[in-house]
Amino acid sequence: MHNHWIVDLNFEEDESRTSCTASLSGFSAPGVRGIGIARRNPDDSPDSTIGEELAAARACSNLAHQLIDKAAAGIETRTQESTRLTF
Repeated sequence: MHNHWIVDLNFEEDESRTSCTASLSGFSAPGVRGIGIARRNPDDSPDSTIGEELAAARACSNLAHQLIDKAAAGIETRTQESTRLTF
């Protein structure tokens, strides 16, 4: 079996924050989305690259945690036993 998922990162920015949504697409990709936000210190000069990198990292981390929770729920459904998965 071969499967392929694509991670899509979408950004929204204003003068003080950048938000990112990380979502998966592809055959049988689970319907989960990660959200990440970066806020700029008012004393710092604007740099959209830094905000995007930080917001993307946080969104991908959030997405990863949701995938782990989804996998743990699947294991519990099959085994009828409590499980705890970690990174």
